Amino acid sequence: MRPDWNHIIEHDWTLMLDRDGVINRQIVGGYVTRWEEFEFLPGVFEAFQKFAQRFKYIFVVTNQQGVDKGLMTIEDLDAIHDRMCSEIECHGGRIDGLFVCTQLASAPDNYRKPDPRMAFTAQRLHPDLDLAKCVMVGDKDTDVDFGHNAGTHTIFLGPENPNADDSFGSLYEFSQLL
Repeated sequence: MRPDWNHIIEHDWTLMLDRDGVINRQIVGGYVTRWEEFEFLPGVFEAFQKFAQRFKYIFVVTNQQGVDKGLMTIEDLDAIHDRMCSEIECHGGRIDGLFVCTQLASAPDNYRKPDPRMAFTAQRLHPDLDLAKCVMVGDKDTDVDFGHNAGTHTIFLGPENPNADDSFGSLYEFSQLL
């Protein structure tokens, strides 16, 4: 049975979002390395408008190993994120923070999702953030595992995922229940 998100989520809740495949089109087998490759998914702006009214904090939590692979610089990634945030703000939404891991998956002791350290960093920077009142939205099992490891609720974008608290076809579809 689907949780009643509209009644569960209150204004002191936090939303954490993966980036690729959630906010923008995923480049299968590749990386968004420059703004011209970044393509917002349908309904994302409308979803962010709703989220801005409903959530206390909205964070993007993303693995971006393309930096450590040498496919782009951290400055390239920052420019993409600055433009993404600006476009979302221009359409009535907001992102309150970005938490990015550029480490390679093969790096020892890396903090890539599903490791929960990016969530704990967000909580350290925002001491009023209650991870039990947080929803992590992603399109990969590692996003769901990250949410579980951090103690958040989880939403999977894609076919029903039995490990997630709920599944939706898109970020827009989830936003329509709020």
